[in-house]
Amino acid sequence: MGAKGALIVFEGGDGCGKTTQVQLLAERLTKHHQILLMREPGGTDVSEAIRAILLNPKLSIKPEAELLLFAASRAQLVRERIIPALEAGLFVICDRFVESTMVYQGIARYIDLQAVEAVNKLALGALVPTVTFLLNVPCQISRQRIVLRNGADLGLDRMEREDFSFDGTIQNGYLELAKKYPDRMVVVDGTPDPKVVSDTIWGHLKAKGLV
Repeated sequence: MGAKGALIVFEGGDGCGKTTQVQLLAERLTKHHQILLMREPGGTDVSEAIRAILLNPKLSIKPEAELLLFAASRAQLVRERIIPALEAGLFVICDRFVESTMVYQGIARYIDLQAVEAVNKLALGALVPTVTFLLNVPCQISRQRIVLRNGADLGLDRMEREDFSFDGTIQNGYLELAKKYPDRMVVVDGTPDPKVVSDTIWGHLKAKGLV
């Protein structure tokens, strides 16, 4: 994006540490840059309403409906918040974005990837993330983190309630996607201390000339 700002995305399975790294990067960037902090799904009134549906553990949502709901939330977020922020020169940091849909709805839900890509393109328009950090954490550690955060079951949202084999599918799907887009996806080991992970991410941003 150059002078028009940068879109920095954090991806990975639940419990990989995305939210922590988003906050740590935001703290560093705000010292010298204006930032916009976003999460998906969410970020606008429309998108937050869709988020409530998507994460409701009482609902059974068909894969195709899930895909379209995520895309609708993203389409609103991109046009209402992200594009104006980038045009104003802000750094936009997003907790999940388009790669999540490719992995969760495409690979894990077995929806045709060409169809998923077409829906994503409609939602994004010409927008492409500047860099996407994939936090890679073994499934067992991710599940342990979720349980420690929410209890054995209490408070888990609809996506977090998926069985353990689903977690393996997600992790492998992300790694395959990173191989497909090595120019913009950076795989980062998410198992060390959060400060160490944050320093690694900052080093990648410096190497790319973004900070």
